[in-house]
Amino acid sequence: MQLLSFDFGMKHIGVAIGQTLTHTATPLTTLRASDGIPNWIEIDKLVHNWTPTGIVVGIPLNMDDSEQLLTHCARKFAKRLHHHTNLPIYTVDERLSTWEAKNRLKPNLHSKQSKKSKHIQDINAMAAAILLEQWFQENKNQDNIT
Repeated sequence: MQLLSFDFGMKHIGVAIGQTLTHTATPLTTLRASDGIPNWIEIDKLVHNWTPTGIVVGIPLNMDDSEQLLTHCARKFAKRLHHHTNLPIYTVDERLSTWEAKNRLKPNLHSKQSKKSKHIQDINAMAAAILLEQWFQENKNQDNIT
């Protein structure tokens, strides 16, 4: 079974795909958003092409577990995804996922041939993959994770 993962942001939304059998995730793409609203046609294409059995959405919390405006926006995005796709939605704490994505991509980020917009896409998609890996780790002992 496959899961799509979304790293929500107000301007960019990273997307990754993962396998429940191997518990691995691969960055796919980064979608543009306008005030947190994605192009739903692009999401429809991703769902159609990858046929996931569920979706993981990162929920940004502050280091002290408090919520912020972006937390509420991410939860709203997750609800809209559920209503739009009719797929089960799972959430995961996304603290430090962008930091980890930057560290994983560090050698590539310093390439002189790379462009800033490409870095943003790479970082957001990698963050989505990290969220999915984290979700797999947190749910590995469940018999039916989707």
